[in-house]
Amino acid sequence: MTDNERSENEKSDGMDRIAKTLFAPIYPVLAGYFLDRFGRRDGVCIDLGSGPGSLAIAVAQSSSMMVWALDKSEDAVRKMQENIAGAGLTDRITPLHGDVVQIPLPDTSVDLVVSRGSIFFWEDVHAAFCETARILRPGGMAFIGGGFGSAELRDQIVVKMMERRSDWEPFYRKNMSPETVALLNEELARTNGVHGEVIRDDSGIWVVMRK
Repeated sequence: MTDNERSENEKSDGMDRIAKTLFAPIYPVLAGYFLDRFGRRDGVCIDLGSGPGSLAIAVAQSSSMMVWALDKSEDAVRKMQENIAGAGLTDRITPLHGDVVQIPLPDTSVDLVVSRGSIFFWEDVHAAFCETARILRPGGMAFIGGGFGSAELRDQIVVKMMERRSDWEPFYRKNMSPETVALLNEELARTNGVHGEVIRDDSGIWVVMRK
């Protein structure tokens, strides 16, 4: 194993650990938040930058949707495969290795796009938004951003993350800032084929697209 492969493996394991511990309560809350606003619990969903698959699993458990779980890390895909099998959802969730700037799905093939936390690491947000618009079916929606689902969960997790990592607070504050909202609004305005807005509430900050 090369140093880079070892680093990717350790990163994937670390994401999995925190998703199953400190972040565990947020995924069912966020899945409900997205599904309630979408107004349906059937069809096809994709989770972009799914990591260990926690949000994809929560969406499947809260609906009858078929779910794709996309990540560009092979280690993350292997980890999500284990987690999906552990949740007994291999017939409902399909792991997908790929990048948000070139999603390996056909045009108009997805009803709901969700993504939590991944966008802050995307190198080309506009390209990812265009790909999201491409795969959405008419009447489809997307929720892309970051957050913890509720004010109570946010306050609890932010304090604990700041205790764990001294560099985490400035990263979090930047991601939730009015400047980030403005930048995301600019990228959304440049995306053809969808309309929507950027919302910032107790659940987090979300680019909401409608087609």
